[in-house]
Amino acid sequence: MNTRTLGPNKLEVSAIGLGCMGMSFGYGPAKDKREMIALIRAAVEQGVTFFDTAEVYGPYTNEELVGEALQPFREEVVIATKFGFNIQDGKMAGLNSRPAHIRKAVEASLKRLRVETIDLLYQHRVDPQVPIEEVAGTVKELIREGKARHFGLSEAGAQTIRRAHAVQPVTALQSEYSLWTRQHEREIIPTIAELGIGLVAYSPLGKGFLTGKMTKDTQLDETDFRRILPRFTPEAMQANRALVELLEKIAHRKNATPAQIALAWVLAKKPWIVPIPGTTKLHRLKENIQAASIELTAAELAEIEVAAREIPIVGRRYPEHIERMTGL
Repeated sequence: MNTRTLGPNKLEVSAIGLGCMGMSFGYGPAKDKREMIALIRAAVEQGVTFFDTAEVYGPYTNEELVGEALQPFREEVVIATKFGFNIQDGKMAGLNSRPAHIRKAVEASLKRLRVETIDLLYQHRVDPQVPIEEVAGTVKELIREGKARHFGLSEAGAQTIRRAHAVQPVTALQSEYSLWTRQHEREIIPTIAELGIGLVAYSPLGKGFLTGKMTKDTQLDETDFRRILPRFTPEAMQANRALVELLEKIAHRKNATPAQIALAWVLAKKPWIVPIPGTTKLHRLKENIQAASIELTAAELAEIEVAAREIPIVGRRYPEHIERMTGL
């Protein structure tokens, strides 16, 4: 697979990474650990070098899974994880990016990941109670100590990014970006383009919706967090089907799948954007990886742009109480 470079410190990763959250958390019950280890290792064998996790995924169990799966390939891969929440009784319990808490979280992540250095260390969500300069300064110290290599932010606003970058160069911003989540194009993407920061696009397949496999009749597991998302009501999914139909139209012409076109679109936007679709299935992993070889022409991109402009997206991406944590 081709590689892409993130940030001023030139972090090289595969053009498509693997988001590992759903293997342990968020999209229904945790999957079989042996099967997920095999899936992660299959991704390495097929050229994926960029793997994403976080302490809150589980909590903790996803980092342990990723650490065990990637231990034999440590020198070949880039592992990204995140800090920034209190965790109590096995659940997220509010934001916490105080310096002492960051250090405690990083020490625990290092053990679970079975590494001496975290390749890319993100603040998971901006903590309004802690100046971003303190956060960036703490990560700067951790980098000097050899406990992290690169600093990242997630779902941060433009001014927060600038302030953090002035203290410790930011390698990547991880934020949701896809054909149905494009608000970052207004201010965030121009800001990181100016600063030379990469974008790691999570949920590039619209949390599964842009694959075309979900309909208004799809029944989600009780533990699937999409049940609380406004875009996943039956009414919203029916209304947003028009976007899937657009992808299906292009996919048919390119002998591809809607998911592959959705990923190819993200890849075509900028050479420093890296999507990290998640999956728990080997055939979906292969399908996603193949998207890296699909090239959308300028005419096709323009066609998608014009058509997408006429499709209003129904539903907020998160409930308001979660949206408030994005820092935008």
